[in-house]
Amino acid sequence: MTLALIAGLGGLPTALVAALQVPKRAVIVCEMHGFVSEVTGDFHRITFRFETLGTFLADLKTAGVTEVCMAGAIQRPKVDPSLIDAATMPLVPRLMAAMAKGDDGTLSAVVALFEEQGFAVVGAHAIAPDLLPMAGVHTQVAPPDLTAGIAAAQVALDDMGQIDLGQAMLLRGSDVIAREDVRGTAAMLQDVKTHGNGAGVTLFKAPKPNQNMRVDMPLIGPETALQAADAGLAGIVIPQGSVLVLDLPQVVATLDTHGLYLWVTP
Repeated sequence: MTLALIAGLGGLPTALVAALQVPKRAVIVCEMHGFVSEVTGDFHRITFRFETLGTFLADLKTAGVTEVCMAGAIQRPKVDPSLIDAATMPLVPRLMAAMAKGDDGTLSAVVALFEEQGFAVVGAHAIAPDLLPMAGVHTQVAPPDLTAGIAAAQVALDDMGQIDLGQAMLLRGSDVIAREDVRGTAAMLQDVKTHGNGAGVTLFKAPKPNQNMRVDMPLIGPETALQAADAGLAGIVIPQGSVLVLDLPQVVATLDTHGLYLWVTP
């Protein structure tokens, strides 16, 4: 059984490649044109364009691929109509309609295309379940009572799901003081650092309602921890089983160094 890892930016694809070596599996590393991953090593590689998606699907079949995993950041590409090939042309109306519905709509349409071609789409958490930390406080510092804040966060997540925007927010007490926008979590944290208003603030990250967890599970990692510390935050809260954590030991070490908490809620 061969797995195609559609690898985007960031550390997640590299972590998955490592997990796929124990036990060793046949892996093809696939990268969209313009988005070179951090994956190194002597792997069979395929580079493709959005405009040649139909040919890419055929190439995966020829290579004996049975499973596909999409991991890492890939921005929505600018489509060049002159590059669309014959195998992709029949898919264009469907893909354009999906892209008009936002990121969730685009991802859902792409997943459906892969499944219709007989590929099983598997999530990163299925390949590397160790990236999902157990519930509990993982740091030396414990959080305060965040019951009201988390309740407010859940309401905000519902709203964010309606507009298909963001997975993270900042809480102070029972108030949501900032929501992730199209710029991402790092930009939201940079805003707090710039304005110097991070004291007592918690970063809460979780999936929106109906988010496709196989291809768009939220993620934090060492960079998130450092950005939260630099912004003067009090800590980070994520729900168990629905947010990936890259390099948990390093995340915890960074947070401990700066006196922040990491709470994985049950």
